[in-house]
Amino acid sequence: MLIITGAAGFIGSALLWKLNSVGLNDILAVDQNAEKTPKWNNLKKHSFKDYLDSGDFLETLESGKFGKSVQAIFHMGACSDTTETDKNFLNKNNLEYTQRIAKHCVKNNVYLSYASSAATYGGGESGFSDDDKLTPKLKPLNLYGQSKLDFDIWALQNKLEKIIVGFRFFNVYGPNEYHKDHMRSMVHKGFEQARNTGKIKLFKSYKKEYEDGGQKRDFVYVKDVVDVMLWFYDHRDKTGIFNLGQGRAESWNELAEAVFKACGKSANIEYVSMPENLKNQYQYFTEADMTKFKKTGCPVRFQTIFEGASDYIQNHLLKDDPYL
Repeated sequence: MLIITGAAGFIGSALLWKLNSVGLNDILAVDQNAEKTPKWNNLKKHSFKDYLDSGDFLETLESGKFGKSVQAIFHMGACSDTTETDKNFLNKNNLEYTQRIAKHCVKNNVYLSYASSAATYGGGESGFSDDDKLTPKLKPLNLYGQSKLDFDIWALQNKLEKIIVGFRFFNVYGPNEYHKDHMRSMVHKGFEQARNTGKIKLFKSYKKEYEDGGQKRDFVYVKDVVDVMLWFYDHRDKTGIFNLGQGRAESWNELAEAVFKACGKSANIEYVSMPENLKNQYQYFTEADMTKFKKTGCPVRFQTIFEGASDYIQNHLLKDDPYL
């Protein structure tokens, strides 16, 4: 049996789709109150053996009720809101929860793949290298990023990088993110704006080295992300904490142009003021250093924002059923 936590979420449900596509269906889907939320739509088309609420999962796992049936846990569940200000909540849900899963997997020789985040890099002053020696020096800009970094550091302190796999996801976008409200990707938000108003709003820049809309991020398509995760599962000797992005920064202006092109519309961008609460924690540039990742030999080719946005919009957002 395989277990996916956060299975009804964005990346978790995309991973479930990918596992089903290669014939893997003996899967326990774990999430929080998903049956009562729009997230359940992410699961409707897919095959899984059972569903368990995340509030009951740890107790069930640690009690031994699963026996030796669990082969792997893909821990995608977490609070992913970068604006969350409750440190205790984040510590409980992102740090301590993951620590308990990791301890169980190590003790019982269960494969573990977990979600870290590019938010660990903060403003990028220390670069974007996933070299383990640099991890303790990173300074996230928000409590969410700190909670992810705290687990990465704990994992390294306990030498788990030789046993488990962590992925620092950069700006992931794609199908099944529809429930994420303000945390949806700008590809989805931009599509809605372009469709409804004929223009896309981007933040103005408050740093002279970046033009308005010239801020850059490493955008990575969710279909590429789950291809990578499946490859690592099939190559279990590849362990450690890895960046997972394109390794190529693209601007918000390019993203907007990609959305307009996929919609068959002329570009029309409006630059708006950034909310005050974001100014001090806004990342102007992210670009995954993929050096360590490339050494694994993983053959997945990452799509550019123009390629990924085209598939996302043409094959999902413009269809009656946009779900994977």
